[in-house]
Amino acid sequence: MPKLYTYQEIADHNSENDLWLIINGKVYDCTKFAEEHPGGDEVLIDLAGQDATEPFADIGHSDDAVKMLEDLYVGDLDKDSEPVAGASDDRPSTTGGGEGNGALWLAFIVFFLAAVYYNYHHSKWT
Repeated sequence: MPKLYTYQEIADHNSENDLWLIINGKVYDCTKFAEEHPGGDEVLIDLAGQDATEPFADIGHSDDAVKMLEDLYVGDLDKDSEPVAGASDDRPSTTGGGEGNGALWLAFIVFFLAAVYYNYHHSKWT
């Protein structure tokens, strides 16, 4: 039976030198992997000690990336434990953007693609 960790126990692993993440209810020690992360260690450091399920899914990781999690697995989230309020507020952001940065980039990319699409189709008719 896997070891269960509370939100508080996981939240205590929130630094570059002690970096745990929750993904889909499973707990992973990403400390040694952070420097190898293709997206940069800052992404992981900003999420350290927190539930990273949504950001992990949003990126669309490959099957190989998902398989790599097996080596980082340390246990499961105790879903009966209480989430830690303001867990991400204790540390400054290392990416400089803070919350909402991903949505801003997504909006920029959508706008850019829409402009390219419009210009492409508009130029075909003139």
